[in-house]
Amino acid sequence: MNRRSFLYRHAIRSVIVFRALQLGDMLCAVPALRALRAALPDALVVLTGLPWAAQFARRFDAYVNEFIPFPGHPLLPEQAVHHDGLPSYYAAICDRGFDLALQLHGSGDVTNHIVAGFGARAMAGFTRGEASQTDRTLLLPYPEAGAEQERLLTLLDRLGAPDAGTQLEFPVRREDIDELEASNAAPDLEPGNYICIHPGARTRDKCWPPERFAEVADQLKQEFGLDTVLTGSAAEAPLARAVAQHMRTPAIEAAAPISIGAMAALMSRARLLICNDTGVSHIAAGLGLSSVVVFSKADIARWAPLDRQRHRCIWDPAAERAAVVLQHARALLTGTAPSGQRAAGMWPYW
Repeated sequence: MNRRSFLYRHAIRSVIVFRALQLGDMLCAVPALRALRAALPDALVVLTGLPWAAQFARRFDAYVNEFIPFPGHPLLPEQAVHHDGLPSYYAAICDRGFDLALQLHGSGDVTNHIVAGFGARAMAGFTRGEASQTDRTLLLPYPEAGAEQERLLTLLDRLGAPDAGTQLEFPVRREDIDELEASNAAPDLEPGNYICIHPGARTRDKCWPPERFAEVADQLKQEFGLDTVLTGSAAEAPLARAVAQHMRTPAIEAAAPISIGAMAALMSRARLLICNDTGVSHIAAGLGLSSVVVFSKADIARWAPLDRQRHRCIWDPAAERAAVVLQHARALLTGTAPSGQRAAGMWPYW
């Protein structure tokens, strides 16, 4: 580590990281957490975020030692605010006396005030507008371009952390496999002989229509003979059922009350994932599972996986490009470039 770097100057022994977001956003922060751990191998790293992310912290325990649930904030939309828990939340964090509070939650318009309330000896993060640096504070202009993990890594680089790569991760553990097998959600599947279709997303306005997923699934079944597994949470079971009802070929409906880890175990044995722009696309990137991701609203440059050859991202807000989705699914299943692509990597999106 550079002796003049922010991290070195402050002799960091404990860090609290704030990122109170959902699955895909959290997975995109893994490279930044990996860089932080590479810089501070012996430091205590505590993550504070949405309550669900306790399981994220357990999965990534190589980078995170502890988790503290965040009670919410009136100006952050991800969860309702638990006002009764706010005083004890801030008091408990201040009592810990962290050496560094790291704001990894966007431009800081709201979150810098939250993180400043942690009472750490030093603070770093992003800000809107000009950079601000003092002996104990480093706020960088929030990057308005680039993939999410690259944006976050600009801060870690400036802090003095070593380059630890931009690749995502999603470790599948023995308990994930055991849970999947015990659930009987998708029995008797031969590894490598099925594709996963995940028709859901956190909001329905990001979802490709069930009939489009069905059209693609039927064609791939006809051409490649691969089984179709419809994945999702228990709440997404009606959506998986709608896809199955539009299909002419059989499908295995695996939208079930299983954990994210068990779903990842199911996906890890598949040949391909076809999904909306949602958290499972980042699971696929972490697993090294080829995917076709349909975008309809989000910033595709920010949220598309970085490997444009393994992960094909299609812009289709009007739900009229099933033929393009099929084209790229075929290319991934056969290991060929899509027809009309004159050179590998010529276009990052389709």
